[in-house]
Amino acid sequence: MKKINVLLSTFFGYGYLTKIPGTVTSAVTAVFIYIAYEILGYTDLKFSIIFFILLLFYSFYAVKDSESEFKNKDPKQIVIDEVLGQAMPLILLLYLNQTNQISTPIEIYYILSFVFFRFFDILKPFPVSYFDKNYKNYFGIIMDDIMAGLYSMILIFLISLKF
Repeated sequence: MKKINVLLSTFFGYGYLTKIPGTVTSAVTAVFIYIAYEILGYTDLKFSIIFFILLLFYSFYAVKDSESEFKNKDPKQIVIDEVLGQAMPLILLLYLNQTNQISTPIEIYYILSFVFFRFFDILKPFPVSYFDKNYKNYFGIIMDDIMAGLYSMILIFLISLKF
């Protein structure tokens, strides 16, 4: 089971690929979701939300189980948190697109979602920094990215109101 949890925590090995595994994983997540939603036409919002919630809860367990495989408290190899954080504004995009609240080409929103998420994940404004600094465990690893994803969702929503 630990091997499966490490595989999920590293997002099938993306966490091992580069010096910037979080950025690479966020980009891969955005591309995968873009292909699923925009090219393959998978638009089941309810399933996307349920899958996200299940993945979120399982990720807490998987990351906790995987932490012992790595040397530090927030290993760069664990990137499932980037998948979760990046997915949040993209699921919002699915909703906004389905309810005709997007008038700008959807690709612009995907790029903005990626940029915003990486910005908040790297800059770590409060409460992102709170979770990053105060929870040096599986909970903090995941929750700082959830907060960065939430900030990204807010910006995407506000942009959708203007354009």
